[in-house]
Amino acid sequence: MNLANKKDLVADMHELLGKSQIVFTVDYKGLNVSDVSALRAELRKAEVEMKVVKNTLLKRASEDTDYTVLNEYYKGPTAVVMSYDDPVAPAKILTEFAKDNPKLEIKAAAMNGKVINEAEIKALSSLPSREALLGQVLSVMNAVPTSFVRVLNAVPTGFVNVLSNIKDEKEAA
Repeated sequence: MNLANKKDLVADMHELLGKSQIVFTVDYKGLNVSDVSALRAELRKAEVEMKVVKNTLLKRASEDTDYTVLNEYYKGPTAVVMSYDDPVAPAKILTEFAKDNPKLEIKAAAMNGKVINEAEIKALSSLPSREALLGQVLSVMNAVPTSFVRVLNAVPTGFVNVLSNIKDEKEAA
């Protein structure tokens, strides 16, 4: 790869890292091509990108971004997994894939300029997806007015029931 191509690659990676919400570094050594292709396909479904770039170029590309904290993890065969929208989706996919393929090692992740260790990545992967969280928030927001309407409806219903009982007692007497 000539110098111009390297500069273009560094600029492209810098742009991608700049717009990423979370970045994972993984060691894919020992995985065959079909496993890596399957992982990429799963990531693509979640709109997550996986790139394999030389470590020295990754270090240059991460300059002036929140992901310079990952520079110490750019050793050996390293793939970078970047998510632009949902930080939970890649954590779920990588954790599940690593369970089935122990050769995949999640080295570290970074979010908002802070390194996330393995325990925090597992905790992140156990969170519900963004859509599920939005659904929960929506159901809570919907429950408040629904409950309010039920309370308001209970007063006239109770009043009508009392009047009906009084009517029944007078008819029986």
